[in-house]
Amino acid sequence: MTPLTKKTIVAFLFSGLIFAGLSAGFDYSDGMEFRLWSFIFKAFFFGFFMALMLRYNLKKNEAAKDNK
Repeated sequence: MTPLTKKTIVAFLFSGLIFAGLSAGFDYSDGMEFRLWSFIFKAFFFGFFMALMLRYNLKKNEAAKDNK
């Protein structure tokens, strides 16, 4: 597995779980109950988009390094 893939997976997991956990915490503080499907949905989509952004930025920075 390449370092780029490892970084993308780690970003997907950490950013998605942290965002979904904070969101669930705010919902709980507002008196709402924990909703598993909402947690999974938020974790997956936020993590997915953050991983895409990280991958794009790492590739762009690598290309900029190669041009110098």
